[in-house]
Amino acid sequence: MDVPNLVLAIVVSAYWCGVGAMIVRVRRHARRIVGVVPEQRLERYMWLVWMPLVAAWITLPWLALSRTGSTFGLPEFARTDAGLAALRWFAAALAVACLAATARCWAHMGRDWRMAVNTDPAQKLITDGMFARIRHPIYAFSILLMLCTMLIVPTPPMLVVGIVHVGLMFIKAQNEERHLLGIHGDGYARYLAQTGRFLPRLR
Repeated sequence: MDVPNLVLAIVVSAYWCGVGAMIVRVRRHARRIVGVVPEQRLERYMWLVWMPLVAAWITLPWLALSRTGSTFGLPEFARTDAGLAALRWFAAALAVACLAATARCWAHMGRDWRMAVNTDPAQKLITDGMFARIRHPIYAFSILLMLCTMLIVPTPPMLVVGIVHVGLMFIKAQNEERHLLGIHGDGYARYLAQTGRFLPRLR
């Protein structure tokens, strides 16, 4: 049994179960699936790619545990290289930390959490906690979790999924910033100037 791979598979599954729990939480409060079904055309197109992408992200680490020697199985070098083995253990620990940090962000956002851009007038702009230094901490942790996934499960399908996912994260973050700038105006412009997109600003 490859322990880093097993830890990762559990973490990724737990991550998306957490997303499901947040959807249920918002649904109970708003009495409708607000911010889950995309309203924008761009995000609807993104969702067509993202849904199978998420399914693959959940499935591929589990397949790598049992499909040794196949396209979906863990490559021989990942199981035998001592230096890479240490990095994979570190990545597994980092994946657990990403899940914990993301859960903290979810708890902080509470009923204001959304998956998609929406025009709900009651939704407030959250700029404290982790959001005080980074505009998209949840996306940042998602990207980091995906990088951990690609290191622990370096199979061709997982690498393709990872590259597409990271690209979509950048597109989605930029799209949300344009949307929020249009809604909140100068207040959000000042927030943009004071924070980093995925990493804190050095100054």
